[in-house]
Amino acid sequence: MRSFFYKLSSAMARFMYGRNGTDQLNWAILILYLALWVVRTLVSALRIPYAAMIVDILMFLLAVILLWRTFSRNLPKRRAENQRFVNWWWPIKNRFAAARSRRADKAHRYFTCKNCKTICRVPAGKGKIVITCPKCGHKIEGRS
Repeated sequence: MRSFFYKLSSAMARFMYGRNGTDQLNWAILILYLALWVVRTLVSALRIPYAAMIVDILMFLLAVILLWRTFSRNLPKRRAENQRFVNWWWPIKNRFAAARSRRADKAHRYFTCKNCKTICRVPAGKGKIVITCPKCGHKIEGRS
């Protein structure tokens, strides 16, 4: 039985050789497809026929794009598409990750400069303080 699955995985690896496979953009398309699937389920439960048809068309297009990108042999073009997506997505992702880590940090307080939007970190529990923004020199008053 082991040799059957080994042969199957070897055949799949040979088939996928030189093809794009999955990357970050494909994962994003798949997540969007699954989100539309949930919306489609809700729309069909509410019996909205034209909305269900539109969501079906969008889901079909996303499935075609996903399969086309996965099995594409034009690697430079797919990598360029993925890089454009990553350049757009990572600043958004990092902003949310930084906000999450600031909320988890109980030893410091964070203040945003109203002038240049720089985030300044100060120790917590020091009372009322005046902070000078290191980037623009604007004064920020607050309780730490």
